[in-house]
Order: sequence, then C-alpha cells, then structure tokens
Amino acid sequence: MLSRIAESMFWIGRYVERAEDTARILDVQTQMLLEEPGVDVPEDCRTLLSIMGSPPPEDPDLGVPEVLELLAYRRDSPASIAASLAAARESARRARETLSEPMWEAINTTYRSIGSGYFRSLQPARGFRWVRDQAALVNGTADATMTRDDGWQFLVLGRAIERADMTSRLLASASLSHGQAWTTTLRACGAHESFLRAYKGLETDREAAEFLLLDRLFPRSIVYSISRAEQCLTNLESTGQRAGFENDAHRLLGRIRAELEYRSLSDVLADLPSAMERLQHACAAATEAITHRFFAGSEALIWRGARG
Repeated sequence: MLSRIAESMFWIGRYVERAEDTARILDVQTQMLLEEPGVDVPEDCRTLLSIMGSPPPEDPDLGVPEVLELLAYRRDSPASIAASLAAARESARRARETLSEPMWEAINTTYRSIGSGYFRSLQPARGFRWVRDQAALVNGTADATMTRDDGWQFLVLGRAIERADMTSRLLASASLSHGQAWTTTLRACGAHESFLRAYKGLETDREAAEFLLLDRLFPRSIVYSISRAEQCLTNLESTGQRAGFENDAHRLLGRIRAELEYRSLSDVLADLPSAMERLQHACAAATEAITHRFFAGSEALIWRGARG
C-alpha cells in the first residue's frame, strides 16, 4: 500500500475517534461544572484544558463558554471537535480512491455540517450526542463496506491508539473531579451497563477505574484498545520474526500495556493522572515510530502541548 494512503487511513481513524471522545469528555465535564455545587469553575476549566493539551487562556473568569470555544467549535484550535472533523475529511480526500462511496459521504456530510454552522447551533448536550452519532455512522460504515486489507488495519490501528489516549484523558479528568464523576465517566464511555453486569451491580470508584483501565473484553478500556493496536501491527508486519519485535511501536505499546496489567491496581490509582500522562506519551512515541516505519517522508501529527 502507498504510504500516502496508509497515512491517510491511519489519521482518519484517529481524527474521527478524537472528535467522538472529545465530545464524550466535554459532555461529562460541562455537566459536572454546571450542576455540582461548590465547584471552582475557572480552576476546573484550566485543568480540563490542560488535560486536553490546550493551553488555557489567561482569563480569571474562565468558564464553560470559553472551554466550548476551544474544545468544540473553533477550527483553529487543534484540540477541538471542529478541527478534528475537518482534518478527518482532509485525510479522507487524500485517500478518496480507496474509500467506499458510503464512507466518503458519511465523513464529508459530517464535515459540511461543521462548516454550515449546524453543530454550533445545537445546544451543547445535543451537539455532543450528534458528534457521537456521526462518529458511529462513519465507523459503522467503514466496518460494513471496507475490505479487511492493509487500509483497514491502518484505520483500526489509528482508532485504537487514539481511543487509548483519549480514554486516559477521560480517566485523568475523572480522578480530579468530585461527586459522581466515575458514574458519569462510565456513562460517557457507554460502559455503565456493561460495568454493572461485570461487577454484579457493585458500583465503586475503584471498580469503575479498573473496568475502564484493564477490562480485556470492553472495547473502550485502555488495555483492550492497546491490545487491538498491537494486533493490527502484527497483521501489518507478518514477518515471521522469531524473537522480539521489529516495530518499535509494538514494543512501546506492549511495554505500557504490561505496566498497567502487571502493576497493582492500587499503585496505578494512587497517582492516576501521572500514569495516564505516561500512557499519552507512549501513544505519541508509538505514533512517531509508526510514522517512521510506514509513512515514508512524513512527520508524525500529534497532540500539541505537553501531553502527547
């Protein structure tokens, strides 16, 4: 496969997932900022922007509207939903000849709704639901219409790495919040019912964190996402190598997955924001390694800001 096409498929997967998960995080955080009593809104908004890799403005009255501008609506803000969907469409345009017609239409229609102002016109909660629905449409169309060739592997690889990164940001933001943050986080991930079935109705912060971090069967857990990315890399390599890993990305992802799975949960939870930051750096380093291995002449596109 041409490196240009492979790179475009990889970034379609990442950008669509980034838009969806940013919507999930904003849905959780804005609800808590607006509804919980005693919240320091400016400070919590700065923390959220920092977690998302967007430098917070020097505004003592920073509030939810400013956060929505930076993380949802502004096309010139790299961490925003609008910027992610625009970038997904640009990647799809570069790989147009390899996409199915329904998949191109799903991506292009979503992008046009951003440019027309439709997304901004919606109430925030409804807008976030619309983003999730559009991401599900794009991903479902890809699942139904794409051959499971190398292009598919790169699409799923990008989606899996981005999902691990974004779930880590959601967990970091939940760990810094108060009240019913973990229940709200489970709902944001579409995990609440699966969690209750897995833990027989027992609902505590520790079990919720364990489920989203380590569950091997839930598709939005961090360990599941990293394992899926490793499988994609195995499928793309197919070298029959008998020892070690030829691909540095595989080594980096395997190392961070092993750190999560083999450390005690208490150790991970004791300093969850730092553990999640290490995971984000590992995802950024893996993206760099994938770029050098598969996308000749390119430079990795990563989150701006301290957290990769």
